[in-house]
Amino acid sequence: MNLLAIETATDVLSIAVLAGDRMLEHSSPAGQRQAELVLAEIDRLLARAGLTVRDLDAVAFGAGPGSFTGLRIACGVVQGIAAARALPVLGVSTLAAIAGAVEAPRVVACLDARMGEVYHAAFARGDSVASAGPVPQRLELHQVIPPGLYRPDAVPLPPGSGWIGCGPGFGAHGAALAKRHGPALGAVRPEVMPSAAAVARLARPRFDAGEGIDPARAAPLYLRDRVALKVGER
Repeated sequence: MNLLAIETATDVLSIAVLAGDRMLEHSSPAGQRQAELVLAEIDRLLARAGLTVRDLDAVAFGAGPGSFTGLRIACGVVQGIAAARALPVLGVSTLAAIAGAVEAPRVVACLDARMGEVYHAAFARGDSVASAGPVPQRLELHQVIPPGLYRPDAVPLPPGSGWIGCGPGFGAHGAALAKRHGPALGAVRPEVMPSAAAVARLARPRFDAGEGIDPARAAPLYLRDRVALKVGER
């Protein structure tokens, strides 16, 4: 399978091409220039892989939650590429892409949602929730707590201990999140970002299982319907 993946839920532009068992990736800070840069970077990465868009079998994207603009860019680009060639599409949770970017058995993934809130979820590999011992790193990533929008001091707590806190939400609200999780949180890695490579790795078995959808059905996962506080709320 030749799979293209795009992740633009943060200010990082991340693109990956999975050509058979070979992964190529480009990630760079893009800020407000993601829409301007994304198509050219896709062409460059495909060229590095020795492919063109005509060689693709499927397309995946980071569906969110995250930046509203970034989510629309990824979804729109994927729909355009896939619709022209009748390719299947899959959206992958941005929080799952954070968890999939690290080799850890239990991950609490967190993004800063602004307005005093965070996007939050928890994932584990295999049966690592029930076991405190070492867990093989190639087991399937399971959702323990689904993506949600919360105040940092009110996020739901995953069972057990040995969880690793990952994502920029821990950089923005580290103290409140650490207090909320207590000793269950063994380490914190706020520098971990969602990556297109993780999106591709998570999407491939789903495509193999026939879960790909028509591009017209692809949609972002916003979790919130507004981007700023009202004057009275401020």
